[in-house]
Amino acid sequence: MKTAFKILAGVAIAAVAAFAWSFTAATLDVPALDIDSLPPASPPASMSLSMLPTGSMKASAGLAYRGGSFGDEREFTMGAILVRHPRGNLMFDAGFGHRVDQHVAMLGALMRALTEYSKGTAVGMQLTAQGVPLDDLAGVVLTHAHWDHVSGLETLPGVPVWVTAAERNFIENGGEITALIRSFKGVRYKEYSITGDPYLGFPNSYDVWGDGSIVLVPAPGHTPGSVIAFLALPSGTRYALLGDLVWQMEGIELPAERPWLARQLIGEDTRAVRESIGRMAAIHHRFPEMVMVPAHDARVFAKLPVFPEVVQ
Repeated sequence: MKTAFKILAGVAIAAVAAFAWSFTAATLDVPALDIDSLPPASPPASMSLSMLPTGSMKASAGLAYRGGSFGDEREFTMGAILVRHPRGNLMFDAGFGHRVDQHVAMLGALMRALTEYSKGTAVGMQLTAQGVPLDDLAGVVLTHAHWDHVSGLETLPGVPVWVTAAERNFIENGGEITALIRSFKGVRYKEYSITGDPYLGFPNSYDVWGDGSIVLVPAPGHTPGSVIAFLALPSGTRYALLGDLVWQMEGIELPAERPWLARQLIGEDTRAVRESIGRMAAIHHRFPEMVMVPAHDARVFAKLPVFPEVVQ
């Protein structure tokens, strides 16, 4: 009996130690990027970018990336990016909706306990207030289908929701984590395929309008059909919309993954996420002029124009 107790105690101590270790600083390898220049792009002169804030959440850096301090409280921006293009305006993600309280109530108990949020104005209301018809949108491109990226879809009725086949399957079979988007009636999905040429180290790409101004690449792991969007504006400025590949810029700068607890709550594929973080870190090191935009880093969003203001 004493021997069994000692074994169980040892296992418990080891488990606690491993859990604590998962929050300690640890950086990921950055692969070589054998690319001398950014891919060509010919964005039209009228193309522009704006951000639409819809609320925020509070969380410590300790939960955002390995090595972050639990005494460092961060603001996690919740919102969307609007890209205007003469061939079709696209919104990337939808942020918080007007019924976000009800949407949060649908989360699991642990997720609700960890969710401290403040509400803003939903994207549909922001567009309407500025006299922008919803049918001006060619679609909402989801970087992935988690609740905080789809809540605002309710305020964009009839606007096509662009997803890959892998993300559509995740929506239909993701259980609790995709229950919110499944609860919306009449969502018009538009599936697209990423089968084009390699792009900045990613195996395939989808050049949305054929001019290099909006290029989507697969970044599975956070969800099976997660994507990253590369944008090229008329000024020559390049952006990378990272979705939730990382939550804060340290994830790319160090680079570092999320702690074990955060990864388990999400249910992400650790290997696949590490691979994409490594690629984006390599791009960041090789082309530091490219603006990396994690979906929830308030420090990055503070540098972007708030709709209806634009950058071109």
